[in-house]
Parts: sequence; C-alpha cells; structure tokens
Amino acid sequence: MPRILITGAAGFLGSHLCDKFIAQGYRVIGMDNLLTGKLRNIAHLFPLSEFEFYHHDVTKFVHVPGKLDYILHFASPASPIDYLKMPIQTMKVGSLGTHNLLGLALAKKARILVASTSEIYGDPTIHPQTEEYWGNVNPIGPRGVYDEAKRFLEAMTMAYHNFHGLQTRIVRIFNTYGPRMRLNDGRALPTFFRQAIKGEPITVFGDGTQTRSFCYVSDLVEGIYRLLLSDYHLPVNIGNPEEIPILQLAHEVVDFTGTASKIIYEPLPTDDPKQRQPDITKAQTLLNWAPTVSRQEGMQKTYNYFKAIMANAENESEWL
Repeated sequence: MPRILITGAAGFLGSHLCDKFIAQGYRVIGMDNLLTGKLRNIAHLFPLSEFEFYHHDVTKFVHVPGKLDYILHFASPASPIDYLKMPIQTMKVGSLGTHNLLGLALAKKARILVASTSEIYGDPTIHPQTEEYWGNVNPIGPRGVYDEAKRFLEAMTMAYHNFHGLQTRIVRIFNTYGPRMRLNDGRALPTFFRQAIKGEPITVFGDGTQTRSFCYVSDLVEGIYRLLLSDYHLPVNIGNPEEIPILQLAHEVVDFTGTASKIIYEPLPTDDPKQRQPDITKAQTLLNWAPTVSRQEGMQKTYNYFKAIMANAENESEWL
C-alpha cells in the first residue's frame, strides 16, 4: 500500500486530498500546524487505520519515520485576508517549508508535488494564462508575500529536479471552491454566501468587472491526482476556464440564497488582478483532464455546506 504525506492536511484543499488518496488505497499521513486549517475538516479520518496526523509546522525540520512514496506540499495560508495578516509565516512556508519537504523527498526517494498558484501570474498582461507566461507581479506589494513565496517554491522545486534528479510535479491552482472553505477567509464566494445567508450587504470590490474562473474542488483534486501520477515535471494549470465577472457571481449568490441583501461597492484592493482564466491545454493533453462539475451544481453543494455549518454552530466562532 503506497504511503503519502500531505501537508496542509486540515485545510480546504488538503482535507479533500486526504479523502481522495485514502479512497484510492493509500496510507495517508496528514501534517498541519493548524494556523489556518481546522481539525473538523479531517475529524472523520481519525478513526481510520490508513490515516495518521502530525501536528507540525513544516518550516521546522520535518521527520516522518518509515517509507514514503509520495509527498503533496499544500501547507500555506492561501487567501488575501490570511497572508496579509501573516506575511512572514506565508513567506516561510513557501521557502523554508518547501526546502524541508524537498529534502525529505530526496532522503525518502519519494516523488513530490508542490502546490503553486495562478497568483504567480500577478495582474496578467496575456489572457488566458498559459504555463509559459512569466507573470506580472509586484514583489513588494501587499500580495507579493504570497506571489513571491510561490514563485520561489517553483524555482526551488525545479532546482531539486535539475540538480538532484528528484521526481517533482508542480500544479498551478486557479480559484477553487467547495465545502470546507472558511466563511471568513476573505475570498469572494464564501464571503458572498456568508453575507447573503446573514442578510448583510454583499460587498463587491471595484466595479465588479474583474473576472475569475471558479473550479469545483472535486475537479481540482482529480487533476492533482492525475498530475502526481504523470511523467510531466513542468508546471501545469489546473482550473476551470469558464470565466465570469465578480459582479455576476454576486448576483448568482443572491439568486441562490433568495436574500434581500443589496450589493454594495468598495475600493479595489492593491494589485488585485483584473482577469484570471487558465489555459488548460496541457492538462487536457497530458492528463486527459478537464473540469466536469458545472458552476450551478458546485455552488449548490457549497451553499448547502455553508447553510449547514452556520445553522448548526452554537456561535459564529465555530464556522469562521
């Protein structure tokens, strides 16, 4: 039975990856320092003999006894509200954490897949974004702590591949949504749903014409699974190329929830990208992958989850 280490295991994406690999017959070691992750996301896994959990910060030396076949490095604050509040931790997990896990992969002769992001493209000057595009990033702006941490992660991973011959994979993740997102993580979809369910005004930044492309979490996880088991070591975009303006998303949330919430406008944050859409040609040709979950279906599942979390919590701190 193959054995895999998943960092950031208690987070939104990490917890779904734990589910996926256990379902595929792997032994999973989840690792998380719980800075932004929540144990409730993986509580259902604790009774399983195929799962073990290490409460550990990957910016410190990482040791895992026994054999390891694969490593997925998904530890990092991943939303603006988090990395603006924790800029140094964000930089450290992308740099020191990545270095530690690449070293562990080398010692264990394991294949490692690292989680990069569409944010390495910055505010793009080409559209849609291909893997060959080098990006337009402000390294000293407020978002630079996340963008540059991920750019360093990619560079360090390629260095280990080229210098040590390590088996590496790099996924560039575009906007993803689904159950287990935190309602206060600052990203558009959970924020809109939270505001709508509570009957508060829905806040759109700028004029709402900036675009995003939203991928449902199960599609993303399937793409990551296929990439890990592929023979391709260069970055691959995984995301849904169906691009929509943020204002349209806000109206869809209003329709979903039947809320009386009004849409209000606030200034656009510094360096906020105007457009975001993945070119997924590589994923389609190399991995035979494309998203299959419609936005209507994905938003319904996400809305049901948020409604349940908010209804069953005794106080707001339980669902934030």
